Amino acid sequence: MYSEESRKSHLHSEIRLLGKILGNVIQECEGKRLFNTIETIRKVAINIEENSEILNNEKLEKLINELDSNDTNYVARAFGFLLQLLNISEDLDQNRRQKEIDASSETMQRGSLKDIVQKLIINNVTSSEISEILESSCIMPVLTAHPTEIQRRSILDSHWNIADKLSQRYLAQTNDEKNDIDYELTGYISMLWQTRMLRYSRLTVIDEIENALSYYKSTFLFAIPKLYNELINIINQKYNKAVLPDSINPFLRMGSWIGGDRDGNPYVDEKTLKQAAIKQSTVILEHYLKEIYALKKELSISSLLIKVDDELLFLANRSGDESSHLIDEPYRRALIGIYSRLASTSKKLIGLNLARRDTIQAHPYSNHEEFYKDLTIIHKSLVHNHGKTISALRLKKLRQSVRVFGFHLSTIDLRQNSDVHERVLEELLQKAGVYLEGKNKYSELDEDLKVELLIKELNQGRPLLSPWINYSEETNKELNILKTAAEIRSLFGKQSIQHSIVSHTETLSDLLEVLLLQKETGLIPPIFSDTEQDNGLMIVPLFETINDLQNSSKIMAAWLDIPEIKTRITNAQHNTQEVMLGYSDSNKDGGYLTSNWSLYQAERSLVNVFNARGIKLRLFHGRGGSVGRGGGSSFDAIMSQPPGTVSGQIRLTEQGEVIQGKYNNAEVGKWHLELLTSATLESSLCIDRKIASQEDLHIKQFGDVMSSMSEYAQRLYCDLVYLNPGFSEYFFSSTPINEISALNIGSRPSSRSKNQNIEDLRAIPWSFSWAQCRLMIPSWYGIGSAIEHYIEFGNKSTTKSKQERLDQLRAMTKEWPAFKTLLSNMEMVLVKSNIKIASCYSKLVKNEFLRSSIFNNISTEHDKTIKMLQLLTQRDLLEDNPTLLSRLNDRFVYIDPLNYLQIELIKRYRSQQDYLSINEIEKIQRAIHLTINGIAAGLRNSG
Repeated sequence: MYSEESRKSHLHSEIRLLGKILGNVIQECEGKRLFNTIETIRKVAINIEENSEILNNEKLEKLINELDSNDTNYVARAFGFLLQLLNISEDLDQNRRQKEIDASSETMQRGSLKDIVQKLIINNVTSSEISEILESSCIMPVLTAHPTEIQRRSILDSHWNIADKLSQRYLAQTNDEKNDIDYELTGYISMLWQTRMLRYSRLTVIDEIENALSYYKSTFLFAIPKLYNELINIINQKYNKAVLPDSINPFLRMGSWIGGDRDGNPYVDEKTLKQAAIKQSTVILEHYLKEIYALKKELSISSLLIKVDDELLFLANRSGDESSHLIDEPYRRALIGIYSRLASTSKKLIGLNLARRDTIQAHPYSNHEEFYKDLTIIHKSLVHNHGKTISALRLKKLRQSVRVFGFHLSTIDLRQNSDVHERVLEELLQKAGVYLEGKNKYSELDEDLKVELLIKELNQGRPLLSPWINYSEETNKELNILKTAAEIRSLFGKQSIQHSIVSHTETLSDLLEVLLLQKETGLIPPIFSDTEQDNGLMIVPLFETINDLQNSSKIMAAWLDIPEIKTRITNAQHNTQEVMLGYSDSNKDGGYLTSNWSLYQAERSLVNVFNARGIKLRLFHGRGGSVGRGGGSSFDAIMSQPPGTVSGQIRLTEQGEVIQGKYNNAEVGKWHLELLTSATLESSLCIDRKIASQEDLHIKQFGDVMSSMSEYAQRLYCDLVYLNPGFSEYFFSSTPINEISALNIGSRPSSRSKNQNIEDLRAIPWSFSWAQCRLMIPSWYGIGSAIEHYIEFGNKSTTKSKQERLDQLRAMTKEWPAFKTLLSNMEMVLVKSNIKIASCYSKLVKNEFLRSSIFNNISTEHDKTIKMLQLLTQRDLLEDNPTLLSRLNDRFVYIDPLNYLQIELIKRYRSQQDYLSINEIEKIQRAIHLTINGIAAGLRNSG
């Protein structure tokens, strides 16, 4: 294995190589003057990071402020591309590090499959327990279209080519080989430089679907079967017996919101939903056809030399292939038949024959289970006749793929705001003439009467919906989506759409309304009906705000206690009910500490509610990229969950630029999926056994402390964000929020209204804007003062001295995973923040008094938070992780100039837009957008 020093040296030399090539490309394309300008800025930025001198900061600002409008665009692109190249090199370095550890017999990487299986053995987890949890588990990353992924697909394709060449260079043996690769690298980096970085038109929902599907083609279709294969092999080897068969229950599958998430997105409708299902099916069917054709080429086994099973012979004879060349090659003939059936299936499902080879007329498969059955016949024949190792070459992964991806590829979630559901149902009830207890509208009923009415209607045989009545556009749209969902489930299988998520769930009626709408659109029969119909979609409440989280257990208890619902959950949902928790809105609502503590308490309360009723809880974590939106290490996040909240069941959103960072290639993608799997298994089979009582002790010791600090931090946060009358003006002036809104990075509007107020702004651009100006307020504000206040004054329930309170907080930091992870994520954010740069953004606020009062408040709290964090950890920021600190410092060399450039460009744009030509305005706007792109690429988890 390479030493840490040699690995670091190789990484730096690789980064220097890429920088040198980009510099040469810029010099060749744009000339020496521009190259020298960029190089001068880079060198000054290096001096800032190395010496932290104020004069260097001023020199950098001066250099950037003097750039003319033509140069700003090139400088922004140069530093943006340097950061992209740095990302590529660091990802490859992480990959190599992981492979070296995996190859070592002495160490196992934390979170690897080998590591978790070893832990299971150490913790005396039996093989039957492993089989049982894998049989019942659900681990599902859910890709969403939330708009913080700002790279074009063309740029990402260039990244892949550059990464591929760097991997080849790493293995090259001679200088001639390296020189040849360097020449190719120059070509790909030239391509990158000459490719437009920005989209000139806003993404459509169809574009978002296509972008997401590209990750299946590059990553998921290969990484997921490989992960299953490795897990099966490792478990069977470690336990010295066949614990698991060659193909197992698909506990790890993929989900998607794209095409079905219409909460706040007016462009999602029944057409986008249908297109999402068709395009997904197209991707997986094309993959199957390629794999079957490859199998047909490989399985040249002759029945003259080896026996085959009778079932296999039947499959071969049924294929209809009469070629004399294949008379003794039954596997090939069987695969020709399977290929033809798949081709017919593609025509049935998507209306297009996807076969790229000649086919024989054949019946389509009714479902993916029939396809799997045919593949199993081939597998069994090979195993029975000395071909087990042959089956393991390609067929084993393909069989597992069919169980995971079916004919639908990915489960599409539906999501809509509860207010929309209420309006739709109100119109149906009103036009159907349903008696509303003397009220004019359904919405005027109190909650108890709503629930009573909804349960009554769910048990009615007659419909509310009439084909002879005209309904509003909104009602027709919602009903058409649900009708289309029923059609998709019938065509592609029930796994194609399984969940209906109710955003802004505040009451029990919010959930019953969606169930009634399912009944009206044919997704479910009346609850007491014995007819064999579709069991419909699981209703998933999304609790988002602090208040909603606090009420979540009460609402779920009422939901589970409805007899018809309990029966439905038991029979149709395998005794499992999902609950989604919103990290973004709760953070925007109450700040980082309060959001995390509210989430933690809600989870513990939900576990108690579900355990008391004997129903399995599955939590769906609505995490984003930034720490303020639940970002940070997914592994650590799972491991720090309260006991009993995982139990083999977890879904979590993967959003924005996080998707690109985690899943842009198969190896990196497999590692992140491995971390999810390992953390889920460890939390479910090891942690829950050990620390349930320990966690109760932590709550007893530290719960009051967290509550009092949370209350104090929330008060500070709300005083700043919601109760300060000038804060909205400060935010919209000092951050690039308006410029971000103009970026073509997603189909969804960034705000719920056209007014400039914080309440209507979506949580994603809120976090994204603070990251751009290097403050990241949603990820730390209020915590420093809350810690300081507790140390100084304690709370009502403590009699401890000041030193004892400090010792108590230090114990929390070391012993309590939930608090430790919270501080660890905050620490990373504080390192990425830069108060000097943030002060320059504050100067964009014209009102000097407003600017100084708010920024001084923020700056004081920033310094205090760092001071308090150091007091608890008893070290400098990231002192315990010098590798990460070094990498972040390397990034700041390229990020800082982009920040200063962004500030200068925003100044020019806002002060001169009334006097500039349309061409000049567009040029400045593009340059601003380029800086946004580059800063996001450098920070990586900013959305």
